[in-house]
Amino acid sequence: MADTRNFLIDMDGVLVRGSAVIPGAREFIGRLLERDAKFLVLTNNPLFTPGDLSHRLRITGLDITPDHIFTSAMATARFLQSQGERSTAYVIGESGLTSEIHRAGFVITDHNPDYVVLGETHSYDFEAITKAIRLVAGGARFIATNPDPSGPAEGGLVPACGAMAALIERATGRAPFFVGKPNPLMMRSALNHLGVHSETAVMIGDRMDTDIIAGVEAGMETILVLTGVTRRADIEPFPYQPGRIVDSLAEIEV
Repeated sequence: MADTRNFLIDMDGVLVRGSAVIPGAREFIGRLLERDAKFLVLTNNPLFTPGDLSHRLRITGLDITPDHIFTSAMATARFLQSQGERSTAYVIGESGLTSEIHRAGFVITDHNPDYVVLGETHSYDFEAITKAIRLVAGGARFIATNPDPSGPAEGGLVPACGAMAALIERATGRAPFFVGKPNPLMMRSALNHLGVHSETAVMIGDRMDTDIIAGVEAGMETILVLTGVTRRADIEPFPYQPGRIVDSLAEIEV
């Protein structure tokens, strides 16, 4: 493992937990930077731009620049760009998603769009969801950034992209195409962005059902860290297994 130079690293549960840095994360990132290793921090969260996330991480004490961050919004924009001539989209999301859609050359409109792109917002608007339902029912292709059904907030769980996508699917009978983890498409998009091959890359994550399966399906080496939601007792029932299991990033050599 020590001779592998390229890393895709999940953010929440691996580097940070809420607004607190996880012990060992600061030193691990320091080793990556010191050795000039290629790496990206991955997140399924499409709310924020890489600059926003870099600022959030810097507050915790992690010096990670925006060019080392890759979001499901970025992967979604690259996927849309790869699909050919279609160039209009109705988007439900914040600046992290809309800025990437614009950067990919798309016009955001609610007038007969080619795509409905669902991300996450700080407060889902019923009229916007209704508009999305009518557009999808009318033939717009339905794309969603990530399948996460809920996310954490100070007051408890809040509905996330997966929950809203289920609502639209239930109303229209049309399932979305999810771009973010565990879709290996996000991993391949991140690897292309980094300019490396899956055979020389390691996926580090804290979830078997998103990080590890995405890494396995993308042909990457995988490391599960136990600083997030997964415990050792949770791992065995899965039909796929991580290449390594470690207590924290402190155990991983660069």
